[in-house]
Amino acid sequence: MRRSVGVIGLGAMGQGVADNLIKAGFTVYGCDLRREVLDAFAARGGKACTSPAMLGAQCDVVIVLVVNSAQTDSVLFGENGAAQSMKRGSVVVSSATVQPSYAAALGKRLGEKGIELIDAPVSGGVVGAAKGTLTLLTSGPGAAYEACGDVLEAISSKVYRLGSDHSTGSKVKVINQLLAGVQIAAAAEAMALGLREGIDPEQLYDVITHSAGNSWVFADRVPHILKGHYSPPHTALDIFVKDLGLVLEAARANTFPLPLASTAYQMFAAASAAGLGHEDDTAVIKTFPGIKLPGV
Repeated sequence: MRRSVGVIGLGAMGQGVADNLIKAGFTVYGCDLRREVLDAFAARGGKACTSPAMLGAQCDVVIVLVVNSAQTDSVLFGENGAAQSMKRGSVVVSSATVQPSYAAALGKRLGEKGIELIDAPVSGGVVGAAKGTLTLLTSGPGAAYEACGDVLEAISSKVYRLGSDHSTGSKVKVINQLLAGVQIAAAAEAMALGLREGIDPEQLYDVITHSAGNSWVFADRVPHILKGHYSPPHTALDIFVKDLGLVLEAARANTFPLPLASTAYQMFAAASAAGLGHEDDTAVIKTFPGIKLPGV
């Protein structure tokens, strides 16, 4: 019989991860604050839990897919947290984007309870989660991989093993988010200039995606702008306020200059302050003056 796996956080990412684990034959437990989400999860073959502690008691591996370190702390160590009920030798796979120092401390705290940790932030977004093609940026001890390697393979197309230190996966994810945030901001700036200059945005997109200025982010995100699809978001703008904030915190701790990341953070923060935080991350283009946006 396949082992039991828990997923805490059945949002857009967690749903896809849980569904792929069910398809792979695991017994999958899920926990979320929303009753309607739990009911839908149960209808798809999952086992709904009303608290992280209830889930932790059932599972050999617990995947935490929440937004940040505060939520990770809450579902693991708060009232009815999973860590209080998990068996010694079980594994937490922590997939929120967090400060590397937090990931290192989390490994020590769980280790004191006899629980292993894989620091495993993810890349690939909602589409990757749904298709089971996430890229996992992982680090942790060999024993943890031995205990959950089949689980990681079931939800991803690539598992990077970046070392035994718990913070390494989060360090790499922070660097990835630096690039993603800067490139989204740059794509919005380029399209805004094109609109200001009266260039047809569809033609501009076609030219750039066949020229040296193209990037994966430009090709992926600019269609949201062309279609005026800002809500519901593919990735919320506030995610990059948070993630670029983590980038700058890491740099500040080492007195390291990051001029492009700093500028991109200010662009996203300004957009969030203007009330766009829950829209798509490409809504940062709305902060540029004097342009008529497609589809709006």
